[in-house]
Amino acid sequence: MSPDGFRDEFAGELPSEVADRVPPDLWTLHWSLMSDPARMANLVRLLEDQPTTLAWFSRQQAYLREHRPPALIVWGPRDGYMPEAAARAYLRDLPDAEVHLLDGGHWLLETHLAEVVPLVRDFLDRVHSPAATA
Repeated sequence: MSPDGFRDEFAGELPSEVADRVPPDLWTLHWSLMSDPARMANLVRLLEDQPTTLAWFSRQQAYLREHRPPALIVWGPRDGYMPEAAARAYLRDLPDAEVHLLDGGHWLLETHLAEVVPLVRDFLDRVHSPAATA
């Protein structure tokens, strides 16, 4: 882990025209916080504990299949942690989910906020309209 490595976490997987939208303050602030040894140790513990998270997935999937909540999935397929296939995997449990893939990565709100906001507003208007809740 290094300042350059942290910058790559935020912008490294993006085309330059999209990476330019990620403000340097984002990774420099995060790096200043993560350079503290206690915070670094917490991050290492979190990453080491991924099997616990994975073990929980089957319960999450069962809930989604049983309850089928309305779902909006807005995803950046250039996310090295959660690529496009991860977004589409939700459709196995939520076949009626609405999926939008934007040309971004993990920090999609930093690079595509103007595209995400109307999608969310439209979704909420439809899901929470008087006709939808009746």
